[in-house]
Amino acid sequence: MSKTTVDNSTGAAEDQGLGAAGSQLSTAPREELTSAPGMGVIGWARWFWRQLTSMRVALLLLLLLSLGAIPGSLIPQTGVDATKVAEFRKSHTVLAPIYDKLGLFHVYSSVWFSAIYILLFISLVGCIVPRTWQFVGQLRGRPPVAPNRLTRLPAYTTWRTTAEPEQVREAALALLKKRRFRADLTGDAVAAEKGYVRELGNLVFHIALIVLLIAFASGQLYKSDGTKLMVEGDPGFSNVLPMYDDFKSGSMFTPDDLVPFSFDLEDFKATYETSGPNKGTARTFQAKIDYSKGADGKATPTTIKVNEPLKIDDSKVYLVSHGYAPVITVRDGKGNVVYKDAVPLLPLDGNITSQGVIKVMDGYKNAQGVSEQLGVQAFFLPTYGGGSSVLSTFPALNNPVLNLTPYHGDLGVDAGIPQSVYQLDKSHMKDYKDAKGKQLRGNLRPGQTMKLPNGAGSITFEKGVKEWAGFEIVQEPGSGWALGGALAAIFGLAASLFIQRRRVWVRAVRGADGVTVVEMAGLGRSESAKVPEELGDLAGILYDQAPGAPDDAEAEPDGASDSDAADTEGAEQH
Repeated sequence: MSKTTVDNSTGAAEDQGLGAAGSQLSTAPREELTSAPGMGVIGWARWFWRQLTSMRVALLLLLLLSLGAIPGSLIPQTGVDATKVAEFRKSHTVLAPIYDKLGLFHVYSSVWFSAIYILLFISLVGCIVPRTWQFVGQLRGRPPVAPNRLTRLPAYTTWRTTAEPEQVREAALALLKKRRFRADLTGDAVAAEKGYVRELGNLVFHIALIVLLIAFASGQLYKSDGTKLMVEGDPGFSNVLPMYDDFKSGSMFTPDDLVPFSFDLEDFKATYETSGPNKGTARTFQAKIDYSKGADGKATPTTIKVNEPLKIDDSKVYLVSHGYAPVITVRDGKGNVVYKDAVPLLPLDGNITSQGVIKVMDGYKNAQGVSEQLGVQAFFLPTYGGGSSVLSTFPALNNPVLNLTPYHGDLGVDAGIPQSVYQLDKSHMKDYKDAKGKQLRGNLRPGQTMKLPNGAGSITFEKGVKEWAGFEIVQEPGSGWALGGALAAIFGLAASLFIQRRRVWVRAVRGADGVTVVEMAGLGRSESAKVPEELGDLAGILYDQAPGAPDDAEAEPDGASDSDAADTEGAEQH
């Protein structure tokens, strides 16, 4: 009975021993009862910083920034055209509130776009700073010493020569330095490295991206963009806010940031193709102006052309549009001149068929002496083709005709509601009737006059049609930095793509038979198929500089496998 008990206890012990051994030999994952210690605030901060400064996250942020800019170009933006935004809200009552919540009407100043922008900036800075210090350390260090077995490198050659090993090493050192390698003689071998501009180009590319981000940000914050329509001979333009027809600026812009200058439009000229398939196509647009810098600057004549703006410090004055401004004279019932001015009309097509409004708001009285306001709908045809057509057949002033439709009553300008100078509110206006009871309308040539019914006055189309030019005055303080950053990014990227970093080692030792054995090997630090060719060229030159090779000397290129090349990684640690 006792024996049986002993045997059972022994068997149990053996089972426990086998179980313990089995648990140690098992490859299955073991369950740990103790939990890993928490990372803590500092640990999570380090983890977040490593993720943010990684290349993967930087590329992801750059992609998100590009995707975020898409709605900014497809959806009307408040800072660009508030009128289109208002029209979009009226036409899309369901989408507009959603766009408002997402900030899609002001993408570039929205919280989410700014967050992507700032994170990308931080990511680039966090990536560049350590790489810059690493690159500086590489420049200050020496090329890695030669590996023990040069035969394992991808490009390899060897030969024997009667020259002394010291002579071969000195010749190799001089040759590699002449080829702009960073070379160093250590022990029995010369180590050389070339292609540091590749890493420099990579750093320049990333720094240029930061410069571009800063330039675009400053351009958005401090930029200004305004338009001004000027008629030949009109009073000049001064670069102050009240002089602009339309003006928009960045959030950090102030009126004091405007560059002080002024200019006058002396003359505008345009020429057009007169025949052929391109008939009517513009050949030249140019505006002759006199400009002056500062408050007391001397007037300087110059010519502004399309894509040839006038540059004044940080401001550029572009010629963006042009049209015609017929000179109109309006007389009241007593023959008194109540209005005389050149009226700019807006082009409707390529032949400059133009439309506009003449508004006489004060001083007009009809034949009964009652004060009224006049509004005249005007269409101008630079080249009238005849008949009932209201379209010009050519953009030049070959046969100008002014079509007028007058109204009288209340223009609505006294109600305090803003209205366009190129549109006529007819809700409180009455038209004039001709002798047949139809709405009064007529075509006038230069010098002709339209008589208003019942002695209500007249409208005269004066001779000498003036031209107007539309100017856009842009001030972008970061444009120069943006251009420099873009060029630097291009050259930096080209350097990082096309310049190859490689290493060359030359070992010269005396063999057992007293003859010098020369080994030469090369390794590309980046994918390059030119390392064997370059090594062969260097070996040929060095061979000629160390003459006296014995008859059994032989150069044998040896292409080792990529796995063998991994043996050279240890050279970096020496």
